[in-house]
This record gives sequence, C-alpha cells and structure tokens, in this order.
Amino acid sequence: MDSMAASTGTGPNTGPMTVIRKIRRRTLADLPTDRTLVMGVLNVTDNSFSDGGAYLDTDAAIEQGLRLLYSGADIIDVGGESTRPGAGAVDAVTEQNRVLPVIEALVKAGAVVSVDTMHVATAEAALKLGEVIVNDVSGLNHEPEMPELIARTGATYILMHNRGDARTMDSLTDYEDVVEDVVRELSEVRDTFLAAGAKPEQLILDPGLGFSKAGAQNWELLHGLDRLQSLGLPVLVAASRKRFLGTLLASESGAEPSPADRDHATAAVTALSALHRVWGVRVHTVEPSLHAVKAARAWLDPGAAARQAGA
Repeated sequence: MDSMAASTGTGPNTGPMTVIRKIRRRTLADLPTDRTLVMGVLNVTDNSFSDGGAYLDTDAAIEQGLRLLYSGADIIDVGGESTRPGAGAVDAVTEQNRVLPVIEALVKAGAVVSVDTMHVATAEAALKLGEVIVNDVSGLNHEPEMPELIARTGATYILMHNRGDARTMDSLTDYEDVVEDVVRELSEVRDTFLAAGAKPEQLILDPGLGFSKAGAQNWELLHGLDRLQSLGLPVLVAASRKRFLGTLLASESGAEPSPADRDHATAAVTALSALHRVWGVRVHTVEPSLHAVKAARAWLDPGAAARQAGA
C-alpha cells in the first residue's frame, strides 16, 4: 500500500512529504497491549493554550504530526478547535478544513489517529479517512446524533467528563464528591451510548481533568483512578500542561511556569497513571511520557523488562 512517510535521510526536521515509500498502515489492533499508550497532541488551531497556533498551517501541522510519530507516539490526536476556558466555538466546516487534510496525510503515513471533535459531521468525515478514534470532550452535552454515529460505524469513542462548554465550564465545578459525581455522570453518558447500540469495547473513559474541575479536584480524580477503572472500561488520562500543574509548580511569588515548562510534571503524572495500568495518556511532548510508561511497565513486570532487554 503506497503512503507518505520518511525514508533514510529524512525525519522530524525535514519536510513532511519529502519521500513516498511503501509502508503498512497501522491500526488499533497493532498498538501495544502490554503498557499504557501515549497519545500525542496536535492542535491545528489559532489559539491553543499550549502552542499558540504554531500548527494552524496544514503543512506545519502534518510535519508536527510526523515528529510526534517519529518520537514514538502510539496515537496522534488531531483537533481543530481550542477547548481552553473562554475559547470561542469553531463551526464544523472550519474545523474540517483544518483537520481533515492533516488526518488524511498522517493515516497515509502509517499513524493511528484520533480526531478531537465535538461535531458529529467532523467525526463522520474523519471516519471516512480510515480507522480513526473519535475523542469527544463535550461530555454531558454531546450532540444527540453522536451515539448513533458511534453505534453505526463501530468506531472507538473516548467519552470525556465535562459540564457546560469552554465559556461556562469554570463555573460548573461544584461537586458533593468529585470522584463519585464524575463516575456517576460518566456512567449516565456511557449508558446513553450503549442504549443507542454502541458496544462496551468501543468506549474509553476520560475523567476530564481541567474541564469543569478546579484545582485540587483534579488531584482527587487522579487519586481516584481505581474507582474510575471499576466501571470496567479503559481510562485515558489527559493531564498534560494543564493549569493544575502550573499551580503546583508556581514560584513563591505565585508566578506559574509556561505550559511547556510543565512537561516534567506531566511525565510524573504519566508514570503514576501507568502504574495504575490506565489505557493511555494524552501529552504534548511524547518522549518523556513514553519513557515513563516503559519504566512503569518494567516496575510492574520486571520479568518482561528483562526479556525485552535480552531480545
């Protein structure tokens, strides 16, 4: 099967489509099952909190996606709408113009891709390009047609906990017990998808760190990972560079580090999450978290690590 990928002499510092060679496209079935997966974030937006629009241009986005792939990302999560607090909404047509060419190129390059979208139309268009995961951060406010789409297509769907939208979620952080309330609300949305005909094995849960969660509530959810996993579905942890890490790392004067300077703390959360055997972590910088999940795997199974070292 012909596809676009780098060959000898090319790599993350070269043009994304310099050389065309034959490569087998990976699928979800090809992903590792003996460790936590690492999902690399690719924001094709003009107002991301993390990179400020560095990859809005299609070619720049494809090149960055290939960098993530070369860095060892198991999955590349492509999004065209910023979901940071206060961000304005992006219509589905604009979103598709941003993400579909990038997804198509990365799938052809052999990457496993997820589309970060709240729009049914965008999800359906992306699914026509290959075996794409749908990563939906809308939470309790998903579009009513989304369960039917997931049931009909058999796509893998990441169901994230969230209340409200980017403009209102920071005002919706009141919980009696954040872990139990999130578990209950995720269960209710899960049941909506199952009632529409989706199968449990299609669903992955995300507690929605930073989305309608304030400060210590994020740490409580991380501490409660076992309770989330008791629902019997895989769990994705998306802590990378988020505000609660900035607060943790603030100086005595209260100054918080830039998002990029939160990567060490992100890798620490990755390692701890991997020790809980979560399905995956979503991160902006792949390599430190990939090393972290491999170290966690060795911690959990020293025999397997020894066998791999001797291979």
